[in-house]
Amino acid sequence: MTNAISFQGPEGQEDMPYLLTPGPLTTSRSVKLALLADWGSRDVEFRKLVKEIRDELKRIAGCDDTYECVIVQGSGTFAIEAALGALTPNKRKKTLVVANGAYGERAAKILEHIGHPHERISKTDVTQLAPEHFTAHLDEDKAISHVWLIHCETTSGIVNPLSELAQAAKARGRIFMVDAMSSFGALDVNMVRDNIDVLVSSSNKCIEGIPGFSYVLVKRELLEASQGQSHSVVLDLYEQWKGLEANGQFRFTPPTHALVAFRQALRELDEEGGAPARLKRYQRNADVLLKGMDAIGIRPLLSANESGPIIQTFLTPRDPNFKFEEFYEALRARGFAIYPGKLTKRDSFRIGTIGHLDARVMERAVDAIREVLAEMNVKDMMPRDL
Repeated sequence: MTNAISFQGPEGQEDMPYLLTPGPLTTSRSVKLALLADWGSRDVEFRKLVKEIRDELKRIAGCDDTYECVIVQGSGTFAIEAALGALTPNKRKKTLVVANGAYGERAAKILEHIGHPHERISKTDVTQLAPEHFTAHLDEDKAISHVWLIHCETTSGIVNPLSELAQAAKARGRIFMVDAMSSFGALDVNMVRDNIDVLVSSSNKCIEGIPGFSYVLVKRELLEASQGQSHSVVLDLYEQWKGLEANGQFRFTPPTHALVAFRQALRELDEEGGAPARLKRYQRNADVLLKGMDAIGIRPLLSANESGPIIQTFLTPRDPNFKFEEFYEALRARGFAIYPGKLTKRDSFRIGTIGHLDARVMERAVDAIREVLAEMNVKDMMPRDL
């Protein structure tokens, strides 16, 4: 299989495959161009840029002046561990992790590894979480002081009802923490409205930057109370915040290029019309994909009211000629990179609908899928059994 790819797409993506994944994502040409300049991490201009990013993230999240934004070098999981390590109880009280996929399970694994007391409620990959999944636990167990939730669980693409769940937790006096990794910047999130205490996301998701850093939006009083609580030197949120507040500098070398590109991505989000406009584009992408796959005969895992516009999971055809690796490589040769499935009980694959993509790209992706399946002589599209 050759690695050479030649096809025509929107500006900025003429010679590499579209990343139909939950991140990293296809980015705009202008975001890529922002990477071409070298910046000194101590320069005044760079420190101003970092402050601009922190302020803009708080604005997008609907924060007031009681919240802070702490940037963490590393992927989204770095910020998740930083938040869990600094902001969850390490004795007497405990954290309730409400999981319906691999990323909820990962949060529980982090808490277990760092020795923080926790309890886990695990639902299936296709179960949309509801308040009743944890309110009884909160009412019965007063030792639970924190709740950790995944907003969009990209194991399946399912979107959990954030506002409703936050209200249920806060009505019972709990600290409410959200992994908004794959939702922030597109789906409706407002930390003040929903009284969300902590939110974590990263640079390479719906804001359409490149990988390199993640961030924690947190109520200042919780951040101040976390002094000395982190299990880590590198991931100490309080010390990271104090450094940024003192002189605008990171304690350790920051991903300068990723931050500069992200600043450009933030500007483009604003020019597009903010999160509501981006959500509309992503929803159009998802609608085109789902309609096209339905015409081919490939079934989605989730119903329309359960799946969000971030990533779609499709059940693997039972036809013996379907082999995922062959399917993947043939699609990539046509300019589209997808993801394998991550379900625990059913064979599947995933196609993301976020990033610098539009409905035209999704139409071409559907055409490519149809061509590849014909080449593979896959005719029986019914999903494989459990």
